[in-house]
Amino acid sequence: MGETLNIENFGAKPNGEIDSTKAILATWASACSSPTPTTIYVPQGKFLVSDSVVFKGSCNNNDITVNIDGTILANSNYDVIGNQESWLLFEDVDGVSIIGNGFLDGQGTSLWDCKRSGESCPMGATNLRFRNSNNIVINGITSLNSQMFHIVIDKCNNVKVQEVKISAPGNSPNTDGIHVELSSSVNILNSNIATGDDCISIGPGTTNLWIEDIVCGPGHGISVGSLGKEFEELGVEHVTVKTVKFIGTNAGVRIKSWGRPSNGFVRNVIFQHVTMVNVQNPILIDQNYCPTKKDCPGQGILRGGTMGTC
Repeated sequence: MGETLNIENFGAKPNGEIDSTKAILATWASACSSPTPTTIYVPQGKFLVSDSVVFKGSCNNNDITVNIDGTILANSNYDVIGNQESWLLFEDVDGVSIIGNGFLDGQGTSLWDCKRSGESCPMGATNLRFRNSNNIVINGITSLNSQMFHIVIDKCNNVKVQEVKISAPGNSPNTDGIHVELSSSVNILNSNIATGDDCISIGPGTTNLWIEDIVCGPGHGISVGSLGKEFEELGVEHVTVKTVKFIGTNAGVRIKSWGRPSNGFVRNVIFQHVTMVNVQNPILIDQNYCPTKKDCPGQGILRGGTMGTC
C-alpha cells in the first residue's frame, strides 16, 4: 500500500503567505528515501513556494506520487525566480506521477507586463520541468500563469501527460503550454491549452511523440520547432498529431526552422483529424524563422503571377 505524506505535517502552511519551500523539500526527501511506494499529498489551500525548487533523484523507490488538491503558488516578485530556468524541477527521477485537481500558479503577470513594456526583464521560469527522467505521469492538474513555458519534458523517456489544463492570456509572451525536446515515447492526451505562445512545441531530439484529443486556443498552435538554430542538432521524427481543435489561434499546425545550415531534420510527421475555427494561418511552414529580426539571412526569393481562389 505504501505511505502518504501530508506536506502540512512537515510544516507547510496553507495561507499562501508563509513560505512552504523547506517543508515541501523535506517531504520530498522523506518520500525519495523511502523503500516503498509513497504519496506526497498537497491538501486544499494555497502553499507559497517562493524560490526555485529541485526535486532530485535518484530515489530509493520508483513509485512516488505527488497528489495536488490545493494550489502551489510561485513568488509574485519575478526577480526572485525570473532568472532561473525552472520554478519546479524534477531531475533524474524514475516513476514519478503528478496527479490531482490542484493548481500550479506561476503568478507571471508582472513579468509579462515588464516584457511588453520593452524594459530589461528576466527570461522567466518554467512552471514545471522534468529532466533526465523516465516513466513520468502528469494527470489532471492545472498550470496557471507561468512566467515562461508551463510544462517542459526534457531528456525524458516514457512520459504521459493527460487531462491537464493550461491557462494564460493570449497576450502573455513566451508562455508555451507543453514543450518537448530530446525525449522519446511521450504521449499528450485529452488536454485543454490556452496560452500566449505555442500550445505544444516540439523541439530537437523528439522521437515517438503522440498528441491526441487536444483543444488549443488562444495560442500559436502546435509547432514543430523552432529547429536548425544550431548546426549540430538532433532531428524530430515519428510524431502523430490527431483529433485536435484549434480555436482562435494565430496558427494551426506549424513547422518552423531557422534559415541557416544545420544537420537537423523533420520526418515521419502526421497531422490527422484537425479542426480549425477562426485560425489565422491554418498550416504554416516557415523555413526562415528569425524571431529577433536580427542577423536574419535573406533567401533571394522572387514571387510573381500568383493567383488563388476562395
